[in-house]
Amino acid sequence: MVVKILLGLAIVLLVLMAYVRLSPNDPARFHVEVAATPQRMAGGVIEVIPGDAETVQALDRIARATPRTRLFAGSPTGGHVTYITRTAFWGFPDFTTVQQRDDQIVIYARLRFGRGDMGVNSARVSDWLQRLQTVE
Repeated sequence: MVVKILLGLAIVLLVLMAYVRLSPNDPARFHVEVAATPQRMAGGVIEVIPGDAETVQALDRIARATPRTRLFAGSPTGGHVTYITRTAFWGFPDFTTVQQRDDQIVIYARLRFGRGDMGVNSARVSDWLQRLQTVE
């Protein structure tokens, strides 16, 4: 009986893991215009910094060097790009949009599943901004 329960739980966990890793991500939902108001929210953060096209290019290099992060939509040369970063074990997707607006760069990092991210998105954006300071 205990073995059947454990086997059932293992199957449920595998199905959930497969759903998180394999479910489609719609660019129309995550590659969006970003509000230019800095704010913290459950599961995400919006940061606004001064910058130009070169700043977007530098952030692109930093993002692509971040583990488990890849380009999701857009283009750094177009001034509007979104990256997807997955957690190591479960593969939860987080999305980070970098958008140039005149002489500002707006960075919007948020989760896809759940209500809270334990500060992961805010920490990633802070790390990117610290690394950006060493580049400039």
